[in-house]
Amino acid sequence: MKGPSPSAPPISRIILYVKDIPKVAAFYQRFFGMNVLPGATKGWLQLASPSGGCIICLHQAAISQKSGAAMKLVFSVVDVQAFKDAAEKQGLKFSVVHVVPGSHEFANAKDPNGNSISISSRGLEPKTWSDV
Repeated sequence: MKGPSPSAPPISRIILYVKDIPKVAAFYQRFFGMNVLPGATKGWLQLASPSGGCIICLHQAAISQKSGAAMKLVFSVVDVQAFKDAAEKQGLKFSVVHVVPGSHEFANAKDPNGNSISISSRGLEPKTWSDV
């Protein structure tokens, strides 16, 4: 699988931080015909439209989260560290690269308005996960 361009990564998912994952999942299934994707874990569920487009991920909100409406835009990149390094040269600072062994890497940042964004290799072919 060829990865996305490092200069224009696609938005692959939107993460919604929610208090009640089953209730929100049922809403998107009922009204938008979305299907639950395999791989759900405690506090994480992915929904996809049968007609394609961006995946909606439901992430368990922290108890301290006051608002019921928090989200993060996720851009797919094969090499998270390389993208982070290139972005930082242009002035966009990301968090440390978080590694989920055997799965994916990601790093977080904020846009100028304070909205959460992330670069992630989740779902893409890893470069060399045996090195992780």
